Amino acid sequence: MRAHFVGVCGTGMGSLATLFREAGHVVTGSDARFDPPMGEVLAAAGVVCLPGFDAARLDPAPDLVVVGNAIRRDNVEAAFAVERELRRTSMSLALREHFLSRRRPLVVTGTHGKTTTSSMCAWILSRADRGPGYFIGGVSKNLPASAAIGLAAKSLTSPRDLPFVIEGDEYDAVYWDKKPKFLDYVGVGKDDVVILTGIEHDHVDIYPTEGAYEEAFLSLVSRIPSGGLLVCDAKETLARRVAHAARCKVAFYALEGDETGDATPSWVGAPAKVDEQHMQPFDFYAGGVACGRAVMPVSGAHNVRNALAAIAACAEGFGVDIRAAKAALSTFKGVRRRQDLLGTPGGIRVYDDFAHHPTAVNETLRALRAKHPTDSLWAVFEPRSATACRALHQDAYARAFGDATRVILAPLGRSSVPEAERLDLPRLARDIGAKAEAAASSEAVLDRLLTGARAGDTVALLSNGAFDGLPSRLLEALSRRARV
Repeated sequence: MRAHFVGVCGTGMGSLATLFREAGHVVTGSDARFDPPMGEVLAAAGVVCLPGFDAARLDPAPDLVVVGNAIRRDNVEAAFAVERELRRTSMSLALREHFLSRRRPLVVTGTHGKTTTSSMCAWILSRADRGPGYFIGGVSKNLPASAAIGLAAKSLTSPRDLPFVIEGDEYDAVYWDKKPKFLDYVGVGKDDVVILTGIEHDHVDIYPTEGAYEEAFLSLVSRIPSGGLLVCDAKETLARRVAHAARCKVAFYALEGDETGDATPSWVGAPAKVDEQHMQPFDFYAGGVACGRAVMPVSGAHNVRNALAAIAACAEGFGVDIRAAKAALSTFKGVRRRQDLLGTPGGIRVYDDFAHHPTAVNETLRALRAKHPTDSLWAVFEPRSATACRALHQDAYARAFGDATRVILAPLGRSSVPEAERLDLPRLARDIGAKAEAAASSEAVLDRLLTGARAGDTVALLSNGAFDGLPSRLLEALSRRARV
């Protein structure tokens, strides 16, 4: 088969293109740019990368046209596909039809922790010799790629016995089908497994109200087949409420001391203090039975939650022995841009993290404070997402930086947000207190760090975007200063 991808260089579309290549198909793809890292990944996988958009690429017609959700209906290739009535599909539906339909899905959903939890699940299942396929919206430090078919295409084992881990995104699928992508990932078989890490209003560009956001997850949970399994964080109020709509078995998890309302967690974790090797220990219990102590290189209570969800899904959903799950977690290195230590130039630790929602900012800083309890912790925050740039979480952000010693607020990453709806950065700096300041540019942020950061300090760069190249620029500047 020959498949053409319109908008191929995004994380999801690019990963799907590599799956089609792994399955033996001829793949071409167009996009405005082919920047690294995805441009390099596509070329290495044998995808024919075509800069720009040109309808002539669809003549002669490919067998399938996959259109990304960033593509508009007036794109010349997308419009040509409609005009010529070519077979076309979305990324999520292509995943369902060509990969999930042959496997048993493990879908990881929720506002926070999807990428890390998906990576944990794939790693646990890999180490337990289950040969999982996976499709993850980030770069795991343990797995060779962000996506792989797994054993289904390479063995005689029944494909339906083999897991496929997929990060379930609540963004819309494609311009002609505005439903959440993750709805295409459930109801594939009779025994799908779904993790719901929690629900906090996000993506206001698509979901203007909390009710609309909750309704998307309610639709997801109601589609899980009766023979499936839902693994849900019992601490999260909205998640608990949505879980009650499930027809399948629900396994709740929580940390010791959590308020869990009317839910009784069967999986309970008790985080211990991060040790001298920066390993995160935690004790956990299944159905009231002690399962011993686990340790993992990624720290923080939020990662203990992620680990509990992954263990529960793999053990209850796929029969993985708990000892094997603990052994896998002991070697789980995490995901790039999640507490990702980029370097220590001049004795200053520089971390890169994707955190942009106030809850994620708070959890990341708590984890770094636990890892480096006595050092100065600089939190450098760039609001870039459609939600982060709005005033929706103005008050919540003021409470999110409690563990930081110094806070630098970079300018909003989007200029298109109406002024009346924007996050007020000077007000936020005042609300945080004397330790916070609002910078006029990324250059001003860099200058402030070079002026103030000293050996032994920790710097956390928090953004879900490129942050104007600040991570690499800071590393270079600190390295130059250390050589002087």
